[in-house]
Amino acid sequence: MSPDHLISRIDELFQRHGNQFYDDARQESVTALEHALQCAQLAEWADADLPLVAAALLHDIGHFLALDLPDSVDDTHEERAVPFLAHAFDRAVTEPIRLHVQAKRYLVRIDAEYAAQLSTASQHSLRLQGGPMSNAQMRQFEAEPFAIPALQLRRWDDLAKEPGRHTPPLSYYLTLLDEVVQHRHTNMV
Repeated sequence: MSPDHLISRIDELFQRHGNQFYDDARQESVTALEHALQCAQLAEWADADLPLVAAALLHDIGHFLALDLPDSVDDTHEERAVPFLAHAFDRAVTEPIRLHVQAKRYLVRIDAEYAAQLSTASQHSLRLQGGPMSNAQMRQFEAEPFAIPALQLRRWDDLAKEPGRHTPPLSYYLTLLDEVVQHRHTNMV
């Protein structure tokens, strides 16, 4: 899949599924698109680099890729996203996405205040995702080259749930995705 086609496909996925609310026990107070836009905006406000802003926007795109698959046993949206996004984005985008669920499990283990502030939906998904990490899992996570960006992404993910928050439109962030892709391909030449 070409980078241009991938960005078009991302736009299509957000147009088709972004105005839906997560359902069942995963329900939050914002739509999937509002959540993605707020997360990306928080990354920008934190002066994150463009690949991390892109990761913030795209961290839940895996939900859209398999809406017809039940997520009742385990929610592996972060793993579904990586091969899809790897067609155009490098590890600076895909790795924080891959690790953002593990980052939640890590933070719950090390920070009681973090665990206490999780939404009901995040607490539910945490149980499906394995709960707090073991000591061995923590050491493995800490050794990951993209652990710090994943922790940053996780914090924005948890804050990006404010109904009615004004954000730039999706088109603004699609342009940003194009910049990230172009920068990657320019550096590869």
